[in-house]
Amino acid sequence: MVVKAQNIRGAGDYILGAKAVRTNKSDAMDLRSAQHLRVLSTALVLTTVIFFGCTDEPEVADLVLRNGKIVTLDDEVPEGSAIAVKDGRIMAVGTEMEIGQLAGRGTEIVDLEGRLAVPGLIEGHGHFLGMGDAKMILDLSTPTSWNQIVDMVADAADDAEPGEWIRGRGWHQDKWTETPAQSYEGFPVHQSLSAVSPDNPVVLTHASGHASFVNEKAMQVSRISTETPNPQGGEILIGADGRPTGLLRETAQGLVRVTRPETEEEIAALRRRRAELAAQESLENGITSFHDAGVSYSTVDFFKELADEGSLPIRLYVMIRTSNEQHEANLADYRMIGYGDDHLTVRTIKLSIDGALGPRGAWLLQPYSDAPHLSGLNLIPIPDVKETARLALRHDYQLAVHAIGDRANREVLDIYEDAFATHPGSDTLRWRIEHAQHLAVSDIPRFGKLGVIAAMQANHCTSDASWVPDRLGARRSEEGAYVWQKLAAAGAVVTNGTDAPVEKINPMASFYAAVARTLKDGSVFYPKERMSREEALKSYTVNNAIAAFEEDIKGTLTPGKLADITVLSRDIMTIPEEEILDTVAEMTIVGGKILFDRAADTGD
Repeated sequence: MVVKAQNIRGAGDYILGAKAVRTNKSDAMDLRSAQHLRVLSTALVLTTVIFFGCTDEPEVADLVLRNGKIVTLDDEVPEGSAIAVKDGRIMAVGTEMEIGQLAGRGTEIVDLEGRLAVPGLIEGHGHFLGMGDAKMILDLSTPTSWNQIVDMVADAADDAEPGEWIRGRGWHQDKWTETPAQSYEGFPVHQSLSAVSPDNPVVLTHASGHASFVNEKAMQVSRISTETPNPQGGEILIGADGRPTGLLRETAQGLVRVTRPETEEEIAALRRRRAELAAQESLENGITSFHDAGVSYSTVDFFKELADEGSLPIRLYVMIRTSNEQHEANLADYRMIGYGDDHLTVRTIKLSIDGALGPRGAWLLQPYSDAPHLSGLNLIPIPDVKETARLALRHDYQLAVHAIGDRANREVLDIYEDAFATHPGSDTLRWRIEHAQHLAVSDIPRFGKLGVIAAMQANHCTSDASWVPDRLGARRSEEGAYVWQKLAAAGAVVTNGTDAPVEKINPMASFYAAVARTLKDGSVFYPKERMSREEALKSYTVNNAIAAFEEDIKGTLTPGKLADITVLSRDIMTIPEEEILDTVAEMTIVGGKILFDRAADTGD
C-alpha cells in the first residue's frame, strides 16, 4: 500500500516523527524508553549529515519502505524492517521506529506487508535490444518437437504476405522429446519446413543465438548453396545427400539476407520499440541495471539519445562489439561513465572467441564425446584478439570475451596473462570472461590469480545439464562444467545473469539454479558446486556491481548509494527451495522512483 505521510499522520499505524509515535498490535516497534528514542533520532540525523551534507533541520525522506524485511548485503549496515530514500539515494536502513524519524509531510510511504526488499537486481550478461526483438517474433522456446515448430511456421505463413520474412528464436534440439524423423547430426533438415512456407523465407535462431535454421526460400534469397564456402568461424551444415540441411553454425548465420526496414524513420521506430519492450520486461522482473553484452557504436548513440530524453528507465552497462578498425577510430570518443544520471556507462569491449555447446560450436581441447569429428569453432583469429587486448589497454577499456569451451577459455586466459604482464597494476583491470562454462582443471586457479571475472549464468547450468555429459563426457562435466564454487575458492568473482534472450530474463530462475542445481527430472547436477542463498544473491548484486566497477554506487543497500531496490513476493533467503521459482518481483525502484508496481498494474 502506498500513501502520503500527511494522510496517515495520527492514524495509529506509522511513526511520523518523535512527537507522533503511535503503534498498533501489528507493529514490531521498540518503545522501551524516551531516552532510547532520543538516541535513535540523534543517530539518524548524524547519518543524514554524513551522506547528504550539514543541515540545520533533519532531512526528510522522499520515500520510505516500511513493514518489510530489508536485506542490505552490507556487513556494516544490519538488516532492518524499513528503508528511507532521499534524492535518489539510500538514506538509512533500520527499524520502524528509526526510519519513522525521517518521514515527514510529502514523504511517500510504502507498506511492504512483510515482503523482502533487496539491492536492485543486476542482469550480469544479456542483450538488451535482442530481448526486445525476441518479443516481436515467434517464441520457439516452448515447443517440445520439431513438428510443433513447423506447425507454428505454417500458421505464420498463412498470415504473411508472399516474400515476407518469418523469424523465430528459442529452439533447442536437445530439449525436444524426440529427434526429427528427417535429421542429420541430431538437427532437422529443411524439407518439412520448406513445404509449409514455399513463398516465405524463414530463419529460426537457436536458443543460444549461435546457430540458425533456414528454409529453402531463405537459402534461395540469400544465395546459399552447396557451392557456398564456409565463412571464417562458421559452417553451412551439409547433409548426407551433399546438400545444405538448412542449419547454419556461428558466423554462417551472417549469410542470411533478411529484409530490414529501409528508411531512417522505420529503423528508428523499430529500435525504439525494441528498447521499450526490453525495459518493460526488465522492470517486471526486478532488474534495475543491465550489462548489455555487445552492441555497435550506432547503438551506443541511440542509448545516449534515450538517456538525454530521460527515456532510459533502467541503467545500462554497455559493451561495444565490432571490428578492431572501428575500435581504433572510435574508442577514445565513446568511453563514458555514469552518463545521464548514472543510466549509461560505456567502458568495455566485447568479442566472442568461440560458439556455444548446444550446436557444438564451443571450442574444446578434446573432441566432442557425441561427435568425435568435431572440436568446436574458433570465431576470431587469436592475433585479432590480441590486438583487441592492446586497444583495450591503450584506451583504458575493460575487455570481456565470450568463451564457453575449455580450449576457448585457455586461449583467452593466455591472452590476458600476456597483456597483464605489460601493464602495471593489472589487478585493477577486472577483465572478464563471459560464460566460462567449461574449464580445464588446471585453468580454474588462473581466474583468481589473474583477477579475471567469471561472468556466468546459473540458469545455463540447469537448462543445459541434461545433455552436457553427452557433449563432454562424465569426467569433463564433473571437473569443469559450471564450477562456481571451484572458481570462488580460487578467488574469482563469479557473477550471474540470464543471457536474455537466450533464456528468459527472470532472475529467480538463475537464483534457483545457483542454490539448487536441480533439473526438471529432480536430479541435481554436481551438487558440490551449489551456492548458498547469500552467495547467489551477491552474484546478482554485489558481484555484478564489482564486474562493472560500480560497487561504490550499487550492489548493497548502503546509505549514500543509488536507491535501486527490488521488492520480491517471497523471502527467497528462507523459503523452501521449490518455492523460489514461484517468486516474482512485486516492485522495482530505480533511483528512488517506483517504475514497476505489480499491485498497481494488476489493480490489486
